[in-house]
Amino acid sequence: MTRIIITGGAGFIGSAVIRNLIASRDWHVLNLDKLTYAGNLESLASIDNNPKYQFVRADICDRDHVRKIVYDFKPDGIMHLAAESHVDRSIDGPGDFIQTNIIGTYNLLEVCRSYWNGLSETAQAKFRFHHVSTDEVYGSLGDQGLFTEETPYQPNSPYSASKASSDHLVRAWYETYGLPVITTNCSNNYGPFHFPEKLIPLMILNALEGKSLPVYGKGENVRDWLYVEDHAEALITVFETGRLGETYNIGGYNEKKNIDVVKTICGLLDELSPRKDGMSYEKQIAFVSDRPGHDLRYAIDASKITKELGWRPRESFESGIRKTVNWYLSNQTWCKHVQDGSYRRERLGLSTNTRT
Repeated sequence: MTRIIITGGAGFIGSAVIRNLIASRDWHVLNLDKLTYAGNLESLASIDNNPKYQFVRADICDRDHVRKIVYDFKPDGIMHLAAESHVDRSIDGPGDFIQTNIIGTYNLLEVCRSYWNGLSETAQAKFRFHHVSTDEVYGSLGDQGLFTEETPYQPNSPYSASKASSDHLVRAWYETYGLPVITTNCSNNYGPFHFPEKLIPLMILNALEGKSLPVYGKGENVRDWLYVEDHAEALITVFETGRLGETYNIGGYNEKKNIDVVKTICGLLDELSPRKDGMSYEKQIAFVSDRPGHDLRYAIDASKITKELGWRPRESFESGIRKTVNWYLSNQTWCKHVQDGSYRRERLGLSTNTRT
């Protein structure tokens, strides 16, 4: 039985990976998560009592604790998803991003290097350190072109700079120490169990509560949208069959302007949960000042993972967003429980010490 540690497994993407692994693989999965505001074990309630799954609360910045967990569990690999991930929060408080995304990744790499060096030759050959990153490390695209694995890094926010730093550390530990690593960079995820600070769940919940739907600038920023269950499949595929030392971009081939995403959500809510006054939810759209350093467009060329590993997304944006809206309509209790006192869907990223 393969033994794998998932860091950040109580988060949005991590919980999707764990649910998939428990359902599809005969693996023993250890979820290592600090349980910050965005981590929620309710997202794993369906597999909580499964004998193949266990949870340990830990902070990847605590190297001694992480070392004990790794050496006690004896994993065949680690999939590293633990990260601070919200751009607006990184503008208001970059320090947490530096600590978790850079120092935390460094700690994991050092623990894994020591652990891997002590393994037998056979166990060393099996071990993988899979680092999960973002397309935001590449910066902003113009109207044309796609991010490839060879695109130079040009991060524009504290969040993307911290993730770029962690990517470079992972590459260096492969080149310098021979640690068997793989890196993936993904586009914007969406789907069930998404913490409601991100665009899609924020719009859904604000709309249902009659609140404004804040859209940055004119809503012209373009993102490539990847359904989270598709991403989970891709990550497991890369972990199992990806080439060591390689980077794989994972995208959904669903480029959408932010304003079009919001209008699509409004249209679905008009159909599935109409306003009592008969008006469209589009009435609630409010354009607000753009955030500092807001990249115009992201778009991923995912041909490498398709050609080499055979993965491609199953969901179109149209099918995935309908599933997502339906899920939030059916899971209001989860939405209430996931929000603690530190976040009530207020505007973030308005630090006064930023460029405008």
